[in-house]
Amino acid sequence: MDIQSELNSVQLFKNLGLLANQVVEGFINGMHKSPFHGFSSEFAEHKIYNQGESTRHIDWKLFAKTDKLYSKSYEEETNMRCHIIIDNSSSMYYPEVKRPSVNHLNKIGFSVLAAASLMNLLKRQRDAMGLSVYSDDYNFYAPEKGSNRHYQMLLNVLGRLAEHREQERKTRTYTYLHQIAEKIHRRSMIFLFTDMFQDETDDEELFNALRHLKYNKHEVVLFHVTDKSSELDFEFDDSPKRFVDVETGEHIDLYARNMKEDYRKALKNYTDTIKLKAAQYRIKYVEADIGKNIEKILQTYLVERQKFI
Repeated sequence: MDIQSELNSVQLFKNLGLLANQVVEGFINGMHKSPFHGFSSEFAEHKIYNQGESTRHIDWKLFAKTDKLYSKSYEEETNMRCHIIIDNSSSMYYPEVKRPSVNHLNKIGFSVLAAASLMNLLKRQRDAMGLSVYSDDYNFYAPEKGSNRHYQMLLNVLGRLAEHREQERKTRTYTYLHQIAEKIHRRSMIFLFTDMFQDETDDEELFNALRHLKYNKHEVVLFHVTDKSSELDFEFDDSPKRFVDVETGEHIDLYARNMKEDYRKALKNYTDTIKLKAAQYRIKYVEADIGKNIEKILQTYLVERQKFI
């Protein structure tokens, strides 16, 4: 990443809270076209009423307007706990983006903005949030809390992730997922953002670590972050290219068209295995293409939250 590109990244993420709020406001305003119609009417002050709960706090005026039952939410109330995990290895800084924007990000930038947007929704719902960041080390950990000070601190951490590139940092996903799982004791929703490229090659060990996250009845959502056009579809022109492993520095020179079919087949087999294992262990798998907007991430949160609470 050159100096100008880094400056552009800093400018984009210097007020991550405001940027995430704009994303969420746009999402909420569009919910009237979705199955969540009515949910945004008093989004910051209410939660959906669940059968069996006390009827004491039902907002009957809102029921008259929406024909849906909502309970009033209070400042001291924490409805849910959520822990966000972000893979911060060098492969997450692909592709190099010289002029980043909300709709043109690398994988770490997409993950950071998606995580900040999720946190914005969590804050509106008075939910507690925590954060872990890992690569070849356990870079950062913060437990789940619901205070505004805690929220602002996590935004600062996320903003710094998107502002610079980690050089040749490998991914030790299952090593640190086990450590993270040991820290989360109370039932939580867990969101993991990773491109699933790891230095450790034992896929069974990886899913054992994901299963570890399922302890204590946690709900786990795996956001498989990809640049679909290049990493999955291998869409490159016919000129010779050098492909460099950003985590090890190793490289190979080839014509993309000569490898395209075999590459696609091998990667499809890999992603199919991930999806199958995720389904087997009751982990929600979501393909998160950085070429798409973040709406899919936020919709997933709303669906999974309604199942969780």
